[in-house]
Amino acid sequence: MNPTNILDILKTTGAIITDDHFVLTSGRHSSTYINKDAMYPHTIYTSEVGKMFAEKAKGFLIDVVAAPALGGIILSQWTAYHLSKLLNRDILGVYTEKTLEKSQIFTRGYDKLVRGKHVLVVEDLTATGGSVKKVISSVKEHGGIVSAVGVMVNRDPKHINAEMMGVPFFALGDLFVESYTPEDCPLCKDSVPINIDVGHGKKFLEEKQISG
Repeated sequence: MNPTNILDILKTTGAIITDDHFVLTSGRHSSTYINKDAMYPHTIYTSEVGKMFAEKAKGFLIDVVAAPALGGIILSQWTAYHLSKLLNRDILGVYTEKTLEKSQIFTRGYDKLVRGKHVLVVEDLTATGGSVKKVISSVKEHGGIVSAVGVMVNRDPKHINAEMMGVPFFALGDLFVESYTPEDCPLCKDSVPINIDVGHGKKFLEEKQISG
């Protein structure tokens, strides 16, 4: 296996899906979806992604890699593993969990592992940057220092950047994905069925039925 970039890996594992009607994590709608869960079972590819993160981040001072659950758990582990090999010291991999209020908090004693440490925050996909910013806030709240943020794919490179994050920022790849609010979605207006197999379409329809 010799992937040249992150988009090649995602395409090889069938993670990039187009020409359908999806509901994204942010709640926005799109005709394109990156199903990172299709990549994660392929450990060779996922390890390679962790290595890509490590290569990009090795110039920063890093003690811990943190990411939001669920998919971020896998990325934090593989990135920490490869950083440990590159830097020849033990780099920890931890994660935050979403609360009912949709914050990202450290549990399981992980807050103690970031206190006073330099932290690399990683995320699989970002369209609004909301989840990453919540992880950044949680790291700072517990006395950690965010050295940098890295994302696997930046879906809005025009707006998601270092200035928006407030810390050094990088992406392994950019893939602009047009997205819309449910009210402005042209796919909804054209009555294109929402995909309920991947993404958050099933949840969206259930909530719509309850509210309707």
